[in-house]
Amino acid sequence: MPEIVRNMQVILKDYVSGFPKETDMYMTESSIELKVPKGSNGVLLKNLYLSCDPYMRPRMTYIGGSYVESFKPGLPISGYGVGKVLDSENPEFNKGDLVWGMTGWEEYSLITAPHLFKIQHTDVPLSYYTGILGMPGMTAYVGFYEVCSPKHGECVFISAASGAVGQLVGQFAKLLGCYVVGSAGSKDKVDLLKNKFGFDEAFNYKEEADLNAALKRYFPEGIDIYFENVGGKTLDAVLPNMKIRGRIAACGMISQYNLDKPEGVHNLMYLVSKRLRMEGFIVLDHYHLYPKFLEMIIPHIKEGKLVYVEDMAEGLESAPAALIGLFSGQNVGKQVVAVAPE
Repeated sequence: MPEIVRNMQVILKDYVSGFPKETDMYMTESSIELKVPKGSNGVLLKNLYLSCDPYMRPRMTYIGGSYVESFKPGLPISGYGVGKVLDSENPEFNKGDLVWGMTGWEEYSLITAPHLFKIQHTDVPLSYYTGILGMPGMTAYVGFYEVCSPKHGECVFISAASGAVGQLVGQFAKLLGCYVVGSAGSKDKVDLLKNKFGFDEAFNYKEEADLNAALKRYFPEGIDIYFENVGGKTLDAVLPNMKIRGRIAACGMISQYNLDKPEGVHNLMYLVSKRLRMEGFIVLDHYHLYPKFLEMIIPHIKEGKLVYVEDMAEGLESAPAALIGLFSGQNVGKQVVAVAPE
């Protein structure tokens, strides 16, 4: 007889309006058979690490036609994670494989249409595959190198710079010999950017009464590349401070995710007068570049040229608070949830 075990799950209670709360999710206990149905093409995972990411907030509200579907109330939420294959009816995966990709927020997940990457490099922390070696790392790589077309010595500004993506974009830019400035929401994060990640300058946006003046102070000759993670007032202040033919990679706009009515942007005319290129991108469109990305980034990690900071929450029960904390900036570095021992 196949073994049946307890499976704790994080469930979305109902669609969310405004700022999400821990009570918008709840824990429930179910059970699962540790066997994949024959002929199902499925994979059974034991989840080891789960990733908390800003894009998960819009999924808590019903949005039709989005690039990623909304969570369904009453069911486990889902996101990127790292897991171990316990059983497989899929020819691409074998029992014992370590993988990363989309999984459920639960102890065990039966994935019938797996979008998973097999982990080849196990001489780095497995949790890195929720961040620097997973979706956030790929997002930083694609947004900076593919969208921004950077050149040596350019001036780069990154908002939400201490987060999972921003900390990598800044280090990529420094490897290319760029001048790099980041904004963050606390003194500790500013110190991290300058002392750990090697940014040339960083500032706490909450202490700047005039963001436009702050950007003029750090970029007296203007910004070549802006990596956009925040939107709203930050984007409005950046536009007049861009250089002619500057590039903006629109990765996310976290300041807007909890607003019922998004803020307007008033300086869009600068896109015309400065001949700017502003391009939104979704990392899902670029996973064919993952082998190329690994080839570049693994040596940099092993040689100590790239560093990565994680904020590790312990236990599945800590996942709702960890996710909600993203939207008030409680995390320092990449927010990860450790579900089970490796």
